[in-house]
Amino acid sequence: MNVTVQPELLVWARERASLSQVALAHKVGSPNKPAPIEVWESTGELPLNKLELVAKKTYVPIGYLFLERPPNEDLPIPDYRTMDGSLVERPSPALIDTLYACIQRQDWYRQYLADIEVNDLDFAGKYSIDSDPISLAEEIRSFVGWNTEERSAESQMNLVVGRFANLVEKTGVLVMRNGVVGNNTHRPLNPNEFRGFTLYDPVAPLIFVNAADAAVAQLFTIAHELVHIWIGQSGLVDVSLTSTRPIEQFCNRVAAEILVPGQEIASEWQGFDSNGRELQRLCRKFRVSRYVLLIKALDAGLIDKDRFETAYRTEQDRLVETGPGSKGGNYYYTQRSRLGRTFARAVILSAKTGRTLMRDAYELLGVKKYDTFVRLANVMEVPF
Repeated sequence: MNVTVQPELLVWARERASLSQVALAHKVGSPNKPAPIEVWESTGELPLNKLELVAKKTYVPIGYLFLERPPNEDLPIPDYRTMDGSLVERPSPALIDTLYACIQRQDWYRQYLADIEVNDLDFAGKYSIDSDPISLAEEIRSFVGWNTEERSAESQMNLVVGRFANLVEKTGVLVMRNGVVGNNTHRPLNPNEFRGFTLYDPVAPLIFVNAADAAVAQLFTIAHELVHIWIGQSGLVDVSLTSTRPIEQFCNRVAAEILVPGQEIASEWQGFDSNGRELQRLCRKFRVSRYVLLIKALDAGLIDKDRFETAYRTEQDRLVETGPGSKGGNYYYTQRSRLGRTFARAVILSAKTGRTLMRDAYELLGVKKYDTFVRLANVMEVPF
């Protein structure tokens, strides 16, 4: 059976997924018989089963393809991302699906906390961008417990990130780290598109970190998003250290001070060398990127603007080369990171007591079988 839709919707769906006509033709058809995408986009007429396949391959709800015109997909939170100094115009399907999945989880968790009568977090929204960044950083660092001992407790950078995330979760903030959409390893998240976002809420704030990013960058992202919660602001960010937006400049400065206290770097600094050995030594000590150290060195007056800009340009490609913080691993431990320990335990406990239906718990946790659910519960130390 053939159906007719608005041709511009087919073009919109394909471009939204960043696919060429040739690429989509092979996804919908076969290598030997590509689908006539160009014809369909011209006439709007195609078999219903092929329309369903187009929707699936472009990650668009099929109902959208029967609209009169493409829907407006404005993001539900402020978008602070920039690329080459300009705003990013269109979010990818992977970003949209990830964002709304986190909104769904946060909505559930907010209601869960209301049912057990948990009060708002004292620190949420307590400050503004007019606050003193050094004092705020000191308070956050002390409150979270990110001290020299915690920073040095792990040898591998991905474990350092996990340790920091766990400390943040103990304050009442949900932290979710994932490098793909849900559990779909065929839909990776692109750190060049976004590095994280914050869903602010006074009782159930949520931080999402793009785990496809380098581990050292993830650490800074968590600190940056944490500042968003302290100033009561949701936001989607790329954590560009050269952002011109006041809110991002403030969050960057506080995040850098959280991870690299000014007094510590001043006492540790042994001078700038062109071969980068001093930067590398301090990177290992503070567990941060060269970017962050350069920002702190400039802020502390340890290097001048010209030297900073030269060194900063040298480091531009290094984060990309370091690769993601983790590659695979045990499924259940990966899920603990993707969902966050606090959220996963809450869903499992709620299902265990009958407050949440099992089918809803499966959806929230991204599992399909009871056996998988039980094993995940055991990893979360909630015997089921």
